[in-house]
Amino acid sequence: MTDPRTSALQYAHEHRQEFLNILKEFAGIPSISADPAHKADIQRAAEWVAGRLHALGMKNVTIYPTAGHPVVYGTSPKAGLQAPTVLVYGHYDVQPPEPLEKWQSGPFEPTVRGENLYGRGVSDMKGQVMASLAAIESIVRTGELPVNIKMLIEGEEEVGSPNLEQFIPEHKDLLACDAVLNPDAGMIAADIPSVTYGLRGLAYFEVRVYGPSQDLHSGSFGGTIHNPAQVLCELVAAMHDENGRVTLPGFYGRVRQLSEEERRELARVPTDEAFFKRASGVPALWGEPEYTPAERVGARPTLEINGLLSGYTGAGAKTVLPAYAMAKISTRLVPDQDPKEVYGQLKHFLEAHAPKTVRWELQELVGGPASLSDRHSAAVQSLSRAIESVWGKRPVFVREGGSVPVVAQFQQHLGVDSVNTGFSLLDDGAHSPNEKLHLPTFYRGIDALIHFFFNLGSK
Repeated sequence: MTDPRTSALQYAHEHRQEFLNILKEFAGIPSISADPAHKADIQRAAEWVAGRLHALGMKNVTIYPTAGHPVVYGTSPKAGLQAPTVLVYGHYDVQPPEPLEKWQSGPFEPTVRGENLYGRGVSDMKGQVMASLAAIESIVRTGELPVNIKMLIEGEEEVGSPNLEQFIPEHKDLLACDAVLNPDAGMIAADIPSVTYGLRGLAYFEVRVYGPSQDLHSGSFGGTIHNPAQVLCELVAAMHDENGRVTLPGFYGRVRQLSEEERRELARVPTDEAFFKRASGVPALWGEPEYTPAERVGARPTLEINGLLSGYTGAGAKTVLPAYAMAKISTRLVPDQDPKEVYGQLKHFLEAHAPKTVRWELQELVGGPASLSDRHSAAVQSLSRAIESVWGKRPVFVREGGSVPVVAQFQQHLGVDSVNTGFSLLDDGAHSPNEKLHLPTFYRGIDALIHFFFNLGSK
């Protein structure tokens, strides 16, 4: 007699083409959360997800309205009183597809070329949502789920999930679980499986420096009026020392140090200096010399200048002394840094360093804390063994440099860690033209999630 796990895996292998066709249908919906013109498409995508949950026999399927885009929810039939409950998180919204002229095929006309499926959202993250749904389908069509499952699929992740932070604490009982499965992460390469256990937080600011009441003739006023563009450049240059350390007062005061065991684990991640030079095209790396590249991008806080604007930037020459200058500044944070405290640190820096010849403004735009999951928990270890079963090698444990605010919100409001996985690759071009999904990795991902549910259910 075939055991349930083997039956589910066999079903998944036999229905790969069907899963691909369903994903194409899903990815064909232009559910662009940032564009109000696509509000109807957002609703259509939410209804599509709800329809798939119904088709899988989910109970309590509901499309919850929010002040923005709706949240889709559903639960599996009870797997038993002793079975753990997994909350599967995902999002159905996508980034805008522009510039359209860079696409080789329509962004919302999913197209297979070689081993890849191309289209907006196929990697981030409709393909990851579909992998979760396909794993669940493979189990329920051949037997019973070994765990209780709750689904939470939102429509605002690409615009910062502004309404989910309110939705989660207001629905704590609805979302109560033992672990969260968040497949909105990815892998370094198709042959390097990974588990993401750390995500950095974010504090994002806009700084404006004002000088004269209007742009001035640089010949008539240059040398007697302090140029706001020069002031801003000097300020942002002073935010790092010669070794790449951030100079905001108290910035490192709460930074949690890496243990030697964790540094050994991160040393397994094959993102060395050569990797980053090859991936970025730069001639040399920069940053804190006492930390490896993998540690700098995942376990150390940073401050980056994301954009600068001032004066005349058109064709040819125009000799003006600009009235103001603006910089967009992001800080990536690690446990236990607080975005509000970082705002205060940046404010104190400006108060100490900005000259009296200008006035300045500081605006906080976005903020969220970092998150760290226990690598030794039952859920994370269940995923690690699942990935090893499929790839034939132990996954590397990664602390990613990006931010997924909902992971920290689950920790704060539900008291549970997230198992961060996903089967997108670094070269998938998420948010860029010709976004792709590597189909062999996608199919392996379905198998890994089947193993994960059975592994966790047998604990």
